[in-house]
Amino acid sequence: MGADQSHDSHDSHEEPCLPVDERGPLPGGRVRVAEVLATGTNGGAQEHVFSLASRLNPARYDVRVVSLSHGSSVRRLQKAGIEASVIDEPDDRLAVLALADELAAFEPEIVHNHMYRAELVGTKAALHLGEKGCRRPAVISTVHSSRIRCAEDRETLRQLTPLMDHLIVVSRAIEQKIADEGRRGVPISLVYNGVDLQRYNHQQPCCTLHEEYEIDAEAPIVGVVARLEAEKGHRTLLEAWPLVLAAVPSAWLLIVGEGSEQDSLEAQAELAGISGRVVFTGRREDVPAVTAALDISVLPSYREAQGLSVLEAMALSRPVVASAVGGIPEMIEDGVSGLLVPPHDCEALAAAIVRLLTDHPLADTIARHGHDLVHERFCIEQMVRSISDLYDAAAERIRASEGVAR
Repeated sequence: MGADQSHDSHDSHEEPCLPVDERGPLPGGRVRVAEVLATGTNGGAQEHVFSLASRLNPARYDVRVVSLSHGSSVRRLQKAGIEASVIDEPDDRLAVLALADELAAFEPEIVHNHMYRAELVGTKAALHLGEKGCRRPAVISTVHSSRIRCAEDRETLRQLTPLMDHLIVVSRAIEQKIADEGRRGVPISLVYNGVDLQRYNHQQPCCTLHEEYEIDAEAPIVGVVARLEAEKGHRTLLEAWPLVLAAVPSAWLLIVGEGSEQDSLEAQAELAGISGRVVFTGRREDVPAVTAALDISVLPSYREAQGLSVLEAMALSRPVVASAVGGIPEMIEDGVSGLLVPPHDCEALAAAIVRLLTDHPLADTIARHGHDLVHERFCIEQMVRSISDLYDAAAERIRASEGVAR
């Protein structure tokens, strides 16, 4: 590594932050939950669903996932032994009917929607069941995205929201967003995304990274782990990189991920004359190990619901530089657990990166504080327990209304 930064985990935090859920089923049996995912591609929402579905207590919950498109996240769920199916129907009306058929066969008590299209299709499918005389499951929706919707989409969500039973937001910034969209008439809970601390405590850095990409053994590596989409801010990071190289000529930039912007970003790096110090890795299956091998993790987003990759880097004791947008300032105290910079400001971004590359004691201190903060506030057990409590409350209401112990 270029900087003398420790990857050692903190022994006092080896255990989960909450005990593993070993409760038995509710009176009436296991709670059946259908997780509805808008797309099967990769992203924070898909990681959230995987974490949730793989950690809910199987003695208490019967969980199935339905994705509205194919993708690697669906294959990952299936490989982990989680029942996951795909409704690959681009027409929303037909997708609603197909999902309603699946729900009628499974008879879930909870439909938990993730991302915009799932909110539309999942909610309408649940309502359709009620209209057909079947049990109408409780509808919970998690708002994962900070995307600003068009007027038509906002109106659709505004009308659907009172027909839902609960909204979950992943940051206070998202809570403000849905208020601005006029989404009212439903209880709202803030549940931050969590990190699997046991996995990250024992994660070893990728030892072949320098060799794979022909990077000098002592060269510092700055990395961004994010989809290659416009809102993630890669363009500003590439604009900042010549300024970083002017101060730290040996530094390398690792851009980890895939997306629609890859060709234009590679062209930008080539035009700026920095392609010799920038690596586009594409999709990596070992993202935690790659993140652990970074000297600095960067997330230069223009908008962000929460920024799960920031939490993962902090859990790995990597010092973080990130944009002060969306939910990121709720996770990072500037100068203490990370460095925050304005979005679109390449000079500020470069200065923050150079500061951490050249001030190793500061980088070590920030990494340690970030690590501790994640363990205290953002562990995955807290996230799963908060959501499972919402499932229990909804299932108990349904069972009480039916007057039947199921």
